Amino acid sequence: MKTVITAALAALSVMGLASGAEASSLPSCQAPLMITPAPVEVPPPGEIHTDVPIAAYLLALFWSPEACRAGIPEADKVIQCQNNRFGFTVHGLWPNGPDKVHPRYCRPGAPISPATVKANLCMTPSPWLLQHEWQAHGTCRWDRPEDYFRKARKVREKLSVPDLDPGSDGVMTGAEIRKAFTDRNRDVRPEGLNIRVRDGRLTEVWVCMDLKFKWAACRGGNGAPDSAVIRVTPKG
Repeated sequence: MKTVITAALAALSVMGLASGAEASSLPSCQAPLMITPAPVEVPPPGEIHTDVPIAAYLLALFWSPEACRAGIPEADKVIQCQNNRFGFTVHGLWPNGPDKVHPRYCRPGAPISPATVKANLCMTPSPWLLQHEWQAHGTCRWDRPEDYFRKARKVREKLSVPDLDPGSDGVMTGAEIRKAFTDRNRDVRPEGLNIRVRDGRLTEVWVCMDLKFKWAACRGGNGAPDSAVIRVTPKG
């Protein structure tokens, strides 16, 4: 099994995608000149949890090659899967509750402006997912989508996110994936990472935080164990 190649994502400005307070030091990407925001989502009634207190936060990172391979609905087929070669992308910044039920859709969420969508496409390359994350999670803590995504970028930018290379056999262990993160982030511990796997394939890594947005142990478990042999879709 090949060990991880931990080449960091370069901290480049998103040229042409953002300016001023909305500028990001996330890696640049190719995005359409014209951006069409997604419509406001109608929250599923069973997922509305307005009275759950926030006990922690986590940054959910999609392994984009697998999201594209599996054709998940959150992945934008053009921006994410055709025009760019992403590794980890931000699924969302999530307020978590004290138990298994988490705050969601806490209040009506306004539509995101085209400028805000465009400013965040290199972080979360899907207009639909940006709208969904703001409504489902951002409304439970922030007043405006711009405030929510600014905080998500700030959290993402303080994390040195590795690229993963599964090698010729296409697999890595849970321990190898965790080590890729802990080697690059001295304050991130293995117990602060929740590795998400579906059908034996890596889908996401959740990085857990406390109420002050400091890296912390995950309250809901750590997902795949260190001994798990996980298929990792390579970057195309």
